[in-house]
Amino acid sequence: MNPQDGPRKTALIAAVQLPDVDDLAHQASVVELDRLLRTLGYDVVGVVSQRRRKLSGATVFGAGKLKAIALYTGGPGSVPKPGPADKGGEAAEAEDEDPFEGVDAADLVPPTPEGWPHADVVVVDNEITARQARNLELATDAEVLDRTGVIVEIFHRHAQTREARLQVELARLTYVVPRLRAGVRGHDRQRGGVGGRGAGESALELDRRKVRDRIAQLRAELAELEQAEDTRRARRRGQRRVALVGYTNAGKSSLMRALTGSAVLVEDKLFATLGTTVRALQPEATPRILVSDTVGFIDKLPHDLVASFRSTLDEALEASLLLFVVDVSDPNHRKQLEVTQQVLGEIGAGDVPSRLVLNKIDRVDEFRRRSLEREYPDAIQLSAHDPADVARLRDLIVAFFEAGLEPVEVFVPYSKGAVVGAVRSTLSVVSEAYDEHGARFVVKAPPEALERVRALLR
Repeated sequence: MNPQDGPRKTALIAAVQLPDVDDLAHQASVVELDRLLRTLGYDVVGVVSQRRRKLSGATVFGAGKLKAIALYTGGPGSVPKPGPADKGGEAAEAEDEDPFEGVDAADLVPPTPEGWPHADVVVVDNEITARQARNLELATDAEVLDRTGVIVEIFHRHAQTREARLQVELARLTYVVPRLRAGVRGHDRQRGGVGGRGAGESALELDRRKVRDRIAQLRAELAELEQAEDTRRARRRGQRRVALVGYTNAGKSSLMRALTGSAVLVEDKLFATLGTTVRALQPEATPRILVSDTVGFIDKLPHDLVASFRSTLDEALEASLLLFVVDVSDPNHRKQLEVTQQVLGEIGAGDVPSRLVLNKIDRVDEFRRRSLEREYPDAIQLSAHDPADVARLRDLIVAFFEAGLEPVEVFVPYSKGAVVGAVRSTLSVVSEAYDEHGARFVVKAPPEALERVRALLR
């Protein structure tokens, strides 16, 4: 689906607006799905939306709207009624709630003078079941994805590290298992027995068992990697750590690069960063301050992906300070901040000290800046591309860690002269003086760092 791979696929967005979702939130969700699809390499040719009290249990949409969707795909616009051979299969049942809501007048007018553009894929901006997906495929004669499937596929393409690839594969397989279907009209082959006779295992059951075995293997491999990561985290425990958290494409990687001078990936794509990068704040503070860039969040992020990336999100849980990075040029930034806070609350990081960083401030006008100041008086407004703004944020980070630390004297006798290097590299030295007995340092440092130096003096 990349341009170099041949013609780009086309997609139609189909969405149901439920009663608890207002117009603005519904529109924002559709726009976000459009960006997700473009990140995946699709051209979006149209949007079909319907208000319903609930999703149709059989086909998600009402009968009239289903016909409107089929105009883009060339499908029949309805699901064939099951025949005798289909009993027990996956064909649609009679329409249940909200039976026939009709076709909007706009749906009867071709969106272009030439008619309806063709869509290869129908993407539903709701989470749908395997049965609903199957029925939509029958009605539209096209591939059907839901929002979760799109996000999982983007994660699959962007995973770079071994851990991220394993996590994404686990999430994909967990998504796929309930969507494995029998052959046409539910007929199964049987495996096992002599000459095909006797008790056997259907091809579908075999596929499912293979997937479950692979899931078990992935979980075992991830457990080993998590143990190794826990060891690395244990070595960093007691160090000063900052985690950048926020919505996908909020500018966390750009800010990470600016704060640390590291060559982390920066792309204007959703979910460009899936792994965790840890680098030292530059110019280096004493003791060192470590900055980590974490995976971005998104509304309706599949729970399986949240669970799969739990070890990555643990960086936020174990940080001393969270920087909530928000793209204030996005009109939906309030909802994005809410989603970030909600996910972090779910993993237990809601009580970690935090600061709000309003990024991409260079993209809003002066009136909007003043409005943001009134709305978020304690936030830091900046652009990750402005060195002066980044330096101001660095000073704020250093001040956070030094706040509340009282000056302490550390005496290093000349017989322990080797410890002087450890004092200067791991403690913040306020002053130093020498007499006939040794060196006296006045320092500011966290209790853990201070204790490590004192242990060297014993």
